[in-house]
Amino acid sequence: MNPWIGWSLAVLAVALAYARFGWQGAVAALTLAVFWVLVQFSRTLRVLRQAGHAPMGHVDSAVMLHSRLKPGLRLLEILQLTRSLGERLDGADEAGVERWRWTDPGGERVDLQLRHGRLVQWQLARPEPAQGGEQPAA
Repeated sequence: MNPWIGWSLAVLAVALAYARFGWQGAVAALTLAVFWVLVQFSRTLRVLRQAGHAPMGHVDSAVMLHSRLKPGLRLLEILQLTRSLGERLDGADEAGVERWRWTDPGGERVDLQLRHGRLVQWQLARPEPAQGGEQPAA
């Protein structure tokens, strides 16, 4: 949800509760809004704590991560999918695009591009086959 919409709804709820029930209603609505903010904060901390204990830029399966991605995902939702912090490839460019990478044990990797904290593009890259092995028979 857009933060402006969420905060607008919270202010509207407090105003309507005050108009209907007086200061007791306003306090009740404000208490519910604070509770909602605390639940969101707790959720964020839980995701970050879990991601902080895993190796940076590691994911169990890059292919599975690639299949679960969709445009518009927030970074927090991506961290829930990967269960680890990504490897930042470079700083944000002038358009606000950040690049992140997650790699699995097989060497496959997923490169993500986020604009203003939302996923806009991603790509699965597989490792190059080893050179110098046996050549197939002709």
